[in-house]
Amino acid sequence: MAQGAIPVELGTKPIRKLLTQYAVPGIIAMTASSLYNMVDSIYIGHIRDVGSLAISGLGVTFPLMNISSALGTLVGVGAATMISVLLGQKNYESANKVLANEVTLNIIIGLLFTVFVLLFIDPILVFFGASENTLPFARDYMRIIATGNVVTHLYFGLNSVIRSSGNPKTAMGLTLFTVGANAVLDPIFIFALDLGVKGAALATVICQLMSLCYTLWFFLDQKKFLHLPRKHMLRVDWKIAKDSLEIGMGPFLMNLASCIVVLFINRQLLHWGGDLAIGAYGIVNRICFLFVMIVMGFNQGMQPIAGYNYGARQYSRVREVYIRTCVAATIVCCVGFIISEVFPSLAVSAFTNDPSLKTLATRGLREMNIVFPIIGFQMVTTNLFQCLGMVSKSIFLSLSRQLLFLLPCIYILPGILQSESGVWLSFPISDFIASVITALFAVSLIRKLGSLGDGDSPEILGSKI
Repeated sequence: MAQGAIPVELGTKPIRKLLTQYAVPGIIAMTASSLYNMVDSIYIGHIRDVGSLAISGLGVTFPLMNISSALGTLVGVGAATMISVLLGQKNYESANKVLANEVTLNIIIGLLFTVFVLLFIDPILVFFGASENTLPFARDYMRIIATGNVVTHLYFGLNSVIRSSGNPKTAMGLTLFTVGANAVLDPIFIFALDLGVKGAALATVICQLMSLCYTLWFFLDQKKFLHLPRKHMLRVDWKIAKDSLEIGMGPFLMNLASCIVVLFINRQLLHWGGDLAIGAYGIVNRICFLFVMIVMGFNQGMQPIAGYNYGARQYSRVREVYIRTCVAATIVCCVGFIISEVFPSLAVSAFTNDPSLKTLATRGLREMNIVFPIIGFQMVTTNLFQCLGMVSKSIFLSLSRQLLFLLPCIYILPGILQSESGVWLSFPISDFIASVITALFAVSLIRKLGSLGDGDSPEILGSKI
């Protein structure tokens, strides 16, 4: 296909077909990515004699994994958003510079994170809720994951750019390969080689490294309209870095807030329910994560379409893709709600055979997802503000649910109810309040988009892009 041919369809093809074309590979990729994480948990949960404690140890690593993810999105999301808009403006040279800048920043930030974690791993994990029973498992897993942190950042960041540049099937194929390879290597490393949780971590890093090698080869092809220009490699353009980091600040702060919240969740669960309660949260989080990742797949499909058409000043198409994505995301979350409330025991049983852990996780899944159907709308709306470069609004919506509402509930409700149920019920309460606020922002934005004619200046929306 000729240079620039793929981006042009983002501004001309019917939105319904475009969203299907871009979202379906994203959904498959994100679902596979979720299963990728679930496979680790399922295998670890069935390690003989220590499965329950090993799963609890894995749960302790969630905040640290969220920090790593936050740093990756800080660079990757901003770069992908800028690239989508620049492609809409047909500014290929600048898009290539942004891509090269993303690679350099990911390497720098990834290496700094790795060094910090390896130097202070034990006190960090204890701070995040590890006990003397779960610390050995958390340490074994996190040491290997932290060592491969640069690989993880580059793999996920560049995969997102592949999708944004008009190659969703390639991005999906890489994710499916990684998941498939992980599913094969996990039992070999965990059981056959008797490496336990170390084997799960090692399989994860090796699979990501294999996919990253192809991804780098993909972008080093100088004939592609989007590629890594050799003259800009391993250099930082601080103007591009500033703009990219500003756009990525919303999802970065959201993931950082998740880290803080999970830290307090683990501490409260440890206080009110012990190590198994943390393990229960790990299981519940994996199940919910599956549906959240599907919604994120729709968001990934929406992102290049909304970004391109906003750059091309075709606001009616931005509005249409947002509404269609909201509807699809709500349907997904309704399915998650039904499974959580009607079949929770069946879902939990895939992760553990321990009766006590199953009971805790089943109750937690039901209580945590009482208002799950409204989560999709909230995620899509926050993502739209990010796509349009409305940094302050994206950051506020990202943080309001977790820090303004969820965190206080986590500390207040368990004391009132005198049980860990207070932790679980904090989620639906904060989700409801945050969704009401998100709806107010969404109505205002849709009205402004409706008032703009295609080709008008976007200044009325307050975007910096």
